[in-house]
Amino acid sequence: MTTRRPVEPFELGSPWQGFDPFLFTAYHPDDYPRGNAGLGPDASLAGRPLGNDFGNPQGWNMYHGTTVPGFPAHPHRGFETITIALGGLVDHSDSLGAAARFGNGDVQWLTAGRGISHAEMFPLLDRDQGNPLELFQIWLNLPAAAKQVEPNFTMLWRDELPHHVEVGASGARAEVTVVAGAFGPVRQPVTPPDSWAADPAAGLAIWVLDVAEGGELALPVADGAVTRVIYLFDGPFEAEVGGVALHDGQGAVLDASRELPLIARRGRVRALVLQAAPIGEPVVQHGPFVAASRAELVRAFEDYQRTRFGGWPWSVDDPVHPASAGRFARYPDGHVARPEGEPTVTSR
Repeated sequence: MTTRRPVEPFELGSPWQGFDPFLFTAYHPDDYPRGNAGLGPDASLAGRPLGNDFGNPQGWNMYHGTTVPGFPAHPHRGFETITIALGGLVDHSDSLGAAARFGNGDVQWLTAGRGISHAEMFPLLDRDQGNPLELFQIWLNLPAAAKQVEPNFTMLWRDELPHHVEVGASGARAEVTVVAGAFGPVRQPVTPPDSWAADPAAGLAIWVLDVAEGGELALPVADGAVTRVIYLFDGPFEAEVGGVALHDGQGAVLDASRELPLIARRGRVRALVLQAAPIGEPVVQHGPFVAASRAELVRAFEDYQRTRFGGWPWSVDDPVHPASAGRFARYPDGHVARPEGEPTVTSR
């Protein structure tokens, strides 16, 4: 993807258009109702095609869940998933034996490598009011040399993520959450070792922008030849980037070789920015498997049929953790981590 002008707008599809090395981004905003005793929706599911419910009839989806919304056990290979849970909770379980509950600003980074199966369920813990969910899942390709690495599970808690804040003359605030890479002098220190993001030459960055009406934020110059794309979501609002008017539901390819101001002309502007140098290798993809050749893709299916990528250590395909568990991460070696102030983890 080559930038011919400083700002090249495009309309967002579903999922959002990707560029090398980003395969795509899925945006999930679900206005879930209050929960029931089983951590599912306290609402009728009649008429929904459970197991494949993407119709959004009441502002929310069950996805592939039948009791609790979400995505029961499914495999991945050859790339990474980066899940930014801006609101709501996600219960993770995988074939390595790792488990987690995260959300409300936390980030999970999963390197599938040579293969992993995982479940991502959305427990509805609040039984008195709604359980809104808002998350991105970014699919980031791995270089061919890293497609067979051991899977890796990393949690980035919201209070550990670095932030950059600018307050303009009007008092309007602009905030950048740095999920990966750097924004000016602010850098995210944690990067999975086999990720394309770990290569300094990649110039990879992931930012979540939140700019109050009337606020302004200078998008800095990037080092090296990278592609930078901005996705504007959760309107209605009107923004201006590098002098070009944009609105929610639009994206734009930005010239990262120059500083471009982002101005919130009307309403609160929220955006996701992805930046990286391309890997520049062939991509052969079928569903959850990403390879560099047709032969590698065939081997991925054969390996999964033979090994199930280590099996599935859970009694069900759609596990959820106890309501009292709080936010936690249990790693494959049994080590448990959780943010300060969370309740004690309840074992399953």
